[in-house]
Amino acid sequence: MTGVGQQAGHGASGARIAAELRAAILSGDHEPGARIRQDDLAEQYGASRLPVREALRILQAEGLVTLVANTGAWVSRLTLADCEEMYRVRERVEPLLLTFSLPALDAAAIDRLAALAEQMEVARDVEEFLRLDREFHLGSYAGADTALLGDLVVGLWNRTQHYRRAFSGIARIEGDRSIHHEHHLLVAALRRADAEEAERVLTSHIRRTRIELARHPEIFAEPADRQEER
Repeated sequence: MTGVGQQAGHGASGARIAAELRAAILSGDHEPGARIRQDDLAEQYGASRLPVREALRILQAEGLVTLVANTGAWVSRLTLADCEEMYRVRERVEPLLLTFSLPALDAAAIDRLAALAEQMEVARDVEEFLRLDREFHLGSYAGADTALLGDLVVGLWNRTQHYRRAFSGIARIEGDRSIHHEHHLLVAALRRADAEEAERVLTSHIRRTRIELARHPEIFAEPADRQEER
């Protein structure tokens, strides 16, 4: 294989490893602060260290991995302040993205959102709820044709995934049903093509999660075993 061919091969392998590692991080297989060892990844994915390093660079650019020179790689952690900043950005950006999307959402798309809202109410566990919730919200933005906002929102969702998982678990324990009510309100506003009401509901929906997360700073504490590992 020529030098150019080798580079292309490493690039493709790096992208594949990044996609699989991203999915593992988002599913909770690797928690924030967990060390990622390049040798382990190379063995797991049957690859050399070059595509593994490329994969880690990709995920570092997305904010999912933190690389420390001559030390190693870790799944990125957020502080409460980090998370609050990201949620404040979401409060402003996602309602705008929803407004861009609304004209392209047909009856079938809105019916699908309504079905997802109902499925979330009876989700068996947090992981099923998170999967449905992600499809619901990102599906509501699917009609938007933007050069920037779509990727920005997906990146924010990915970076806050672990903390949304923790919050969802707490909400289930506390029996908080507000989130389901807001999903149905959002679907109703979309059916009426009422962009102003849809924006209002979505802004409140995101803000409420931000406020609730602030009530649980323990979510952001680093486990003692992670501190010792460093």
